[in-house]
Amino acid sequence: MGTEIRTDTNNSKLDIKSMTLQELKTEMAAMEEKPFRAAQIYHWLHQKNHGIRSFSQMTDISGALAEKLDQRYYINALSIQRKLVSKIDGTVKYLFGLTDGNCVEAVVMRYKYGNSLCISTQVGCKMGCKFCASTLAGWVRNLTPSEMLDEIYAAQEDTGEKIASLVLMGIGEPLDNYDNVIRFLTILSSPEGQNLSLRHVSLSTCGLVDRIYDLMKLKLGLTLSISLHAPNDEIRRQTMPVSLRYDIDTLLKACRDYFAYTGRRISFEYALIAGVNDSPECARELANRLKGMPCHVNLIPVNPVKERGYRRGSKQNILHFQQMLQHLGINATVRRELGSDINAACGQLRRETEQANCAAAFPTSNQPSKPEGRVHLCSEQ
Repeated sequence: MGTEIRTDTNNSKLDIKSMTLQELKTEMAAMEEKPFRAAQIYHWLHQKNHGIRSFSQMTDISGALAEKLDQRYYINALSIQRKLVSKIDGTVKYLFGLTDGNCVEAVVMRYKYGNSLCISTQVGCKMGCKFCASTLAGWVRNLTPSEMLDEIYAAQEDTGEKIASLVLMGIGEPLDNYDNVIRFLTILSSPEGQNLSLRHVSLSTCGLVDRIYDLMKLKLGLTLSISLHAPNDEIRRQTMPVSLRYDIDTLLKACRDYFAYTGRRISFEYALIAGVNDSPECARELANRLKGMPCHVNLIPVNPVKERGYRRGSKQNILHFQQMLQHLGINATVRRELGSDINAACGQLRRETEQANCAAAFPTSNQPSKPEGRVHLCSEQ
């Protein structure tokens, strides 16, 4: 699939949970094991995954095989470093610890139709969007397929509840980690694994046009969400560095091509920032740009992030922006905020933890204070 299976840096073992079933069958053949062993092991890793940390816990394989597997492979696992539960709506926010000491976030959102999970795809982010807390500490590395899967498995294990839908809208830009994300989606949707239909998956991108075309050709059936956040290049370049590489016309052409090829409606994310992109003129220009495209606009009332200085407009202005879009023929809703009492936007908890660790290491230095505000970018589709 174009991605190298990452090895454990400590002992050069292969990441078995990042392998597809077919790859695992090939591995078993190379070990002179019968083909059905691959399905057994895959089932343990991706269906009966609760608490599985070693091959010896797989009760239907022999001790000898478990020992052979342990010599060649490792089973990735996350740890829950922090957990916040909203008293308002039951939203659960996790800070997951990775094996190399880094942290990422995930958020369980509860809806009538089932639980939705917003996951991270990278440790940090390169994109530099100025309204987003995820990018403040910079990019560290990509997440592996197993690490993304483990965000789901750990959340299900901790809550005791099934995840019904998935949003790739946490820390990181999914299409900047393209190969690993595609491998992750392949494993996630496999009938022998979680068997989650990709129609229940939403992937959010700031607009990496080349990768949008790559994704389009796969016809995965997922929902593509575009973080647009501006009606023109002048405004978008103030907040989103990616627009220096791909202008809005190029991005929207890719979106129209994506719909024409896949038949899947595009979702646009639009964070309303007071005095920047929330004027009636912006609403009219946005409607004109999207006219004729089957799409939906998610309006996000942005809250201030201390390091950025942005603020949201009044409820009246937000509602007026929505009503203008609807009057001009654009389907638009204002996103319902979840977990407002636990800062349930991705990036905030990781940033806070890093600052606390830094303050502990250097107690006499002038450390930045706890980030204020929330940027609610997890989606209710």
